[in-house]
Amino acid sequence: MSRIPVWLNAPSRNLWVRFLAASLRRFFDLLYTRLAWTYDLVAWTSSMGQWRSWQQVALEGLPEGRVLELGHGPGHLLLDLGRFHPSVFGIDPSRQMSRLAATRLRRRERPARLARASAGALPFPAAAFEAVVSTFPSEYILDPQTAREAHRVLRSGGCLVIIPTAEITGKAIYDRFARWLYAVTRQSGDVTEAWLEPLRRAGFAVETDRVQLARARVWRIRARRPRD
Repeated sequence: MSRIPVWLNAPSRNLWVRFLAASLRRFFDLLYTRLAWTYDLVAWTSSMGQWRSWQQVALEGLPEGRVLELGHGPGHLLLDLGRFHPSVFGIDPSRQMSRLAATRLRRRERPARLARASAGALPFPAAAFEAVVSTFPSEYILDPQTAREAHRVLRSGGCLVIIPTAEITGKAIYDRFARWLYAVTRQSGDVTEAWLEPLRRAGFAVETDRVQLARARVWRIRARRPRD
């Protein structure tokens, strides 16, 4: 599972954008490893304090039962999921993120059902989950193998929910600055067919929507495994 956001791999003829993308690739790599302890601060700052509310868009309408989070990071969404679902699991390839998430869960007296693994090779049996969730994933989510693995571990009628991107819509100066920065670095934008085609090929029925929050609009992809 790569740690590089999807947008960083988009081609560009602009030399400055290419230089920025190369620099940020290195930064994101460190953010998930040596600098994992700064992740929450970076996420909060870059989203102008909205990161957690963006993540929580994934919670709405999840089916009851076992849930798996792909790329659990520092573990905030695992705690959110645990409030509504009795059995929550997470995978992430980063040793540092696994430690952060495990510590956060133990402090809240929640079970740490975590595995260091790739989304393309999930260490779970077939039909193990009612739902799979991924928020702001890196380019692993576009890999057809990820879609096939998600389909495999979902039960009949189960749902994969992806929160791919958000657009800041607030009117305050700091929101307008963040919106400009996201536009320049191409962190916001519409969900393209590149996101959806691997899911359809894996056998999912796919739909998308945009959820309007107080200061942002968040894209959501729902990919449902048809009932057998």
